[in-house]
Amino acid sequence: MSTSPQFQQISVTGARTNNLENIDVTIPKYRFTVVAGVSGSGKSSLVFDTIAAEAERAAAAGYPSFVRNRLPHHPPADVDHIGGLTFATVIDQRRFTGNVRSTVATATDVAGALRILFSRFGVPSAGFSPEYNPNDPAGMCLSCEGLGEQRIIDEELLIDPQKTLREGAIRFPTFGPGSYHHKRFMDSGLADPDVPWSQLPESTRDTLLHAEGLRLEHPGPGYPAHGVFDGIVPRLRHRYLSSVPSRLSTAEREGLEKFVQPRTCPECRGARVKEAARRSLIMGRSIADWMATPVNELSEVLAEASSELGSSAEPVLEAIEDAVKSLVTVGLGYLTLGRPSPSLSGGEAQRVKIVRQLGSPLTDVTYIFDEPSAGLHAHDVGRLVRLLCALRDLGNTVLVVEHNPEVIRAADHLVELGPGAGNDGGEVVRTGSPTGAADGAEPIPPTLSITSAEREPTGWFAVENARSNNLRNVTTSIPSGVLTVVTGVAGSGKSSLVTGDFSAQNPDFTVISQLPLRGGRRSTPLTVLGVSDEVRSVFAAAGRSRGLGPPWFSRNSKGACAGCKGRGVIVTDLAYLDDIERPCEACGGSGFNDEALSVRVSGRSIAEITDMRPTELAQLLGKSAARRLGCMDRVGLGYLSVGRTLDTLSGGERQRLLLAQHLAEAEADASATLKIILDEPTSGLHSADVARLLALFDELVDDGATVVIIEHSVQVAAHADHVIDIGPGAGLDGGRVVFSGTPHELVSSGTLTGEHLRRALR
Repeated sequence: MSTSPQFQQISVTGARTNNLENIDVTIPKYRFTVVAGVSGSGKSSLVFDTIAAEAERAAAAGYPSFVRNRLPHHPPADVDHIGGLTFATVIDQRRFTGNVRSTVATATDVAGALRILFSRFGVPSAGFSPEYNPNDPAGMCLSCEGLGEQRIIDEELLIDPQKTLREGAIRFPTFGPGSYHHKRFMDSGLADPDVPWSQLPESTRDTLLHAEGLRLEHPGPGYPAHGVFDGIVPRLRHRYLSSVPSRLSTAEREGLEKFVQPRTCPECRGARVKEAARRSLIMGRSIADWMATPVNELSEVLAEASSELGSSAEPVLEAIEDAVKSLVTVGLGYLTLGRPSPSLSGGEAQRVKIVRQLGSPLTDVTYIFDEPSAGLHAHDVGRLVRLLCALRDLGNTVLVVEHNPEVIRAADHLVELGPGAGNDGGEVVRTGSPTGAADGAEPIPPTLSITSAEREPTGWFAVENARSNNLRNVTTSIPSGVLTVVTGVAGSGKSSLVTGDFSAQNPDFTVISQLPLRGGRRSTPLTVLGVSDEVRSVFAAAGRSRGLGPPWFSRNSKGACAGCKGRGVIVTDLAYLDDIERPCEACGGSGFNDEALSVRVSGRSIAEITDMRPTELAQLLGKSAARRLGCMDRVGLGYLSVGRTLDTLSGGERQRLLLAQHLAEAEADASATLKIILDEPTSGLHSADVARLLALFDELVDDGATVVIIEHSVQVAAHADHVIDIGPGAGLDGGRVVFSGTPHELVSSGTLTGEHLRRALR
C-alpha cells in the first residue's frame, strides 16, 4: 500500500453528471466518508453515477469482450478526471431478485456451513451435505421440489362457467379474448367456442384444463403446425409458476395472486428437505428447525452445540456464529435463516448484504452504501455504525450516502452537496470533519423540540385482538383528526398492526406504502398524476398539420421508438442474474421515434418536456394540470423529472408520489376527507425535507384529515399529536403496545423510543 498522498485519496475533478456543477471532490481512502445533502442535491449523481460507475467501468475493462458484454454497461461519466479508484462494491437497498429458493441463510453463506454441520454431526446422518440441501435433488422434498409449499391453482375461480371460450371463460389475464393463449384454445378444435363452459361435456372441460402434450387430431387452420396441446393448468404451471416473479408482468403477477393459492407441503410440512434430513438431529433439532429459529435465539443454540459437539465442530460453529452475531448487530435478529430473500424489505436486504461482506477476504475495497440507516430504529443505528467502522478497519474505504445525524457524526469525513435540489443543487457546500457541521446548520439538525400544542382528537378508531405475525392479541385505538406516529424497533410489529389488522378493521383508510406501483416500467409521474393526456393533447395540437394525433406522443403507442419499444433502454435477460440495460442508440434513450421528436412546443420536443421538473412544466399547461403537478412539489418531489419511470424511483419517492396523487384527488373532491396510513414516509429524506413533509401533514390534519405514520425517526415522533410505541423488542420479544400517549409523556415512559427522544431533546 503506497503512502504517497495521491494514492491515499479518490479525487474527482470537473464532475458534471446530471445536476453536478463542474465540482471537484477529494475523498480519503481507508476512511468512513458520508455524502449528505437535501434530496435531489446530487449525492447519487456523485457517488453512484460518477464514482461507482467509473470504478465498475474500469474494472470491467480488464475482462474479455465476451464477459464485458454480460456486465452492467456504464457510459463514461461526465467528468474531467477521476483517480485513485479501487474495486468498488455498491450495497444498495435493491431487493433480492425473485428467486424463491434464496433465503437469509443462502444470502449470508450460512446455509453451506449448516449443511456441513449436519452432515458431520447429525444423528442419524442423512449422508453428505447435498442430502440436507433443499435446492439439490439429493436433499429436496420431492413433493414440493424443495420449496416448502405447493402452489395450487384454484380451478373454480379460474373459470367463468356462464361464458363461452369466445367470450373469455378463462379469467386469467393473459388468456383473455384476442390473446395468444386465447387463440390457441379457440383453434384447438377440442370444444365448440360458442357453447358456455358449464354446458361442455365434463371430459372436454377436463381436457381443456389438464391435458398435457396431447396430439390434436383435427386442429384448426390457425393452430401451430406441431399440433401439440397443453391445457390451462399445465400452461399456467410451466409458464408462470416456474418463472422468477420479478420477470413477470404486473398483470401476470396479479393473476397469480388471484388464482393461485400457496399451501404448506403436506409431505415435509414446510421443512423443504426429504425425510432422511428431517430425521437427522443435533440436540433434538433438525436442520429445518435451525432454519426456523429466530436469529437472536440461535446464539444460545450455538453455545449449547459447542459444548455438546466438542472442538471438532468449532470451525463450522464459529462461521455460523459470526454471521448470526452480525445479523443481530444490524438489527435483524428477529429474522429466521429460512426467511425467503425476496420477502425482505429494501433496508433488510441491504443489511443482509453488509453481513455477507463482513466475511469477505478482500481488502482495499471501496464499499458504497445507499441510506443504510433507512428502516432502522434509533436504537439500532449505533450498531449499524459499528459495522460500517468494522468494514473500514479491515482496510477498506467506506462511502455512505446518508441523512441520519448519528451516522454523520460517526464519520471520519463529510462531503455536503447543495444548497438546494435539482438545478439549485450540485455544488459542494462543505467538506471536512462532520463535527464542524454540528453548529445547528445542516447536515446535522439542531436539537429537536416537541410540538408545543398537540391537537385534540375528534374521535377514535379501534383495532381489536390483532394477531398478525408477532402481535400478541393487541387491542388499542388510534385518534382521528390528528397526526399519529407508530414507533418501535425494526421487527416489533408496527406494520403488522397498522397496515395489517388496523387497516383491515378500518377499511376507510388508504395505505400508502413503498411497494412498486402498477405499471412501474412504463408509468411516470405524469401518468400517476393524470397529466399525460393533457401533455399529449398539447403536442397533438402542434402536430395536427402533419397528421400526428395524441398516440404519436406516447412511448406506449405510435410514438414509441421501434428499437427499444418505447423503453429508452435495451434489456438483456441473463436468466437468474440481474438484467443488463444499456441506452437505446436509435432514440438516444428518450423512448420516442423521430416523428414524435420532430414536433416542438415552446421550442421543446416531447422528450425535452418530459425531462422538465413539475414546476417548469406547470407553466406550460392549464390550471388543473398545474395544480396536480404542484402536489409533487408539496411532497418534496419537485426535483424529479416528470417523465422518469417509476421503476427507477426509490421506495420513499414512490410513496410520496402516491401521496401526491391522493392529494390531487382530494383537492378535486372538496367533500373527501383523507384518512391515510404512510409507512416510513421520511425514508431517504434530509432533515430539511422531513420538516417540509411534516408541515404538509400539519396542513392536511388542520383541514380535517387523519394521518397515521409508521416511523423510526424521533424528529417525526417529536412532531406528533399522539404516539403509539410497539415493542419492547423485535420478533417474539415485540408485538405489544408499550406506550400510547403524547410525545411529552413518551419522554418519561422508559421505552427505547422514549429514551432516544429524550436524548435528542437535549
